[in-house]
Amino acid sequence: MSFTAPISLPSTGMPRPDQKAPTGAFPWIGLIALSAAVFLSVTSEMLPTGLLPEMSTSLGVSQSDVGLLVSWFAFTVVLTSTPLALLTRRMPRHGLIVLVLIVFALSNVLTAIAPDYTFVVISRVIGGLAHGLFWGVVGAYSAHLVPKDQIARAVSITIAGGTLAFVFGVPLGTFLGHLLGWRLSFIVLAGLMLVGAVVIWRFLPKVEHYTGKRTESVTTATGTITVAKLPRDPTIGPVALVCVITALTMIGHYTFYTYIAPFLSDTLGVGSDAVAPLLFAYGIAGALGLFISGVVFSKRPQLGLVLGMSVTVVSVTVLALFTQTLPVAIGAFLVWGLAFGTFPPLLQTRLLHTASVRIRDTASAVYTTAFNVGIGLGAFVGAFLLDQVGLGSVPFVYVGIIVLALALVLASDIVIRRRAL
Repeated sequence: MSFTAPISLPSTGMPRPDQKAPTGAFPWIGLIALSAAVFLSVTSEMLPTGLLPEMSTSLGVSQSDVGLLVSWFAFTVVLTSTPLALLTRRMPRHGLIVLVLIVFALSNVLTAIAPDYTFVVISRVIGGLAHGLFWGVVGAYSAHLVPKDQIARAVSITIAGGTLAFVFGVPLGTFLGHLLGWRLSFIVLAGLMLVGAVVIWRFLPKVEHYTGKRTESVTTATGTITVAKLPRDPTIGPVALVCVITALTMIGHYTFYTYIAPFLSDTLGVGSDAVAPLLFAYGIAGALGLFISGVVFSKRPQLGLVLGMSVTVVSVTVLALFTQTLPVAIGAFLVWGLAFGTFPPLLQTRLLHTASVRIRDTASAVYTTAFNVGIGLGAFVGAFLLDQVGLGSVPFVYVGIIVLALALVLASDIVIRRRAL
C-alpha cells in the first residue's frame, strides 16, 4: 500500500476531451471569486447550527427539530444534485453559478420571514435545490480552469471559502443573531448572495466543459458517420469508493458538529456569549488545517486523510472524556478543528485525481450527493441521540464512525488500484 503515489488508471482508447489542458497564468482572481461563492453557500447551509437556541425559542420547536433543518437541506441535495447536474450538463457553468446564488438569496429571505417551522423547512428545501446544483458545478469548475498538476492547488483555494465560512461566516452570523435576532442574520446573508452573484458574473472566467456526449463523429471518404457509444469509464468504481468514504466521514462529523452549540453551552458549561468566539477559533484551526493539506498533502491525499482521521479520533475522545476540565476540552476542540480542516480539500483532490475528465462533472455531482448524505444522516443521528440518550453520547458515536472510515481509507488504495487494472 502506498500513501504517496498517485493513482494511475489505464487508457481506454476513447476520445480525451482533456488533452488540451488550460494554459496561461494561474487564475487567482477567478478562483478567489469561486471561493467567495463557496463561502456564502456553506454559511447558508450551516448557519442554523449556531442559532439553534434562538430559532428553537422563536419557532416554538425543540433544538433537535431546528437541527433537522440541516437534514432537510442536505437530503434535498441528495435527491436532486445528480438529476439537476444531468439536466443542466449542456448549460454554461458560469451562468448556472450566478443563477444558483440568486436562488440562494431567495431561500434565505424566505427563511428570515418565515412565520412558522413548516415555512422554514420549505425555504431550506429551496436552498437545498440550489446547493445541490451549485456543488455539482463548482466541484469540477476549478479543475476546468487549470492543468491537472495544479488541481490540488486550485481545489485548496476554492475549498478555502468553505473553511472561511466556519471561521467567519457561521460565527459572525451567530454573533449577529445573538445581537439583533436570527432573522436579520439570514437577511444579511441574502444580500451578500446577490453581491456574490455580481462578483461571479464579473470576475469568474467562463470554461468549456465536457457535455457528456455518448457518440463521436468521424469523417471518411464518403462523408461523416457516427460511431458507437463510448465504453464504460474505468474510473467509475474508484470514484464510487471515494464517495463512500466521504459519506461515512461526513455522517460522523455532522452527528456531532450539528449540535456543537448546545454541547459547548450545556456540556462544557461555557456561556452563550462564548459560543461564537469558540466557533470562530474552531474555524481558524480549520483554516490552518486547510493550509497544511494544500502545502504538505496536496500530492499525498491518502496520507493526509489517514493522519487527519487519526488526530480526529484522539482529539474528540479527549474532548468527550475531559468535559469537566475546560482548558483540556477546549484544546481538544481546537485540535479537532485543525484535523477536520484537512478533510474537504483532501477528499475533493482525491476525487478529481481519480475521476477521468469524461466523468468529472458527474463525479463531482455524485460526490456532492455523498457529502450531503453524510450531513443529513449525521444531523438525523445526532437528533436521535440527543432525544434518546443525551448529548454526552454523541462524540463517542462520532469517534466510532470515524474509526470505520479510517479503516476504509486504509483499504482504499489497494481496492482502487485493483479496480483500475
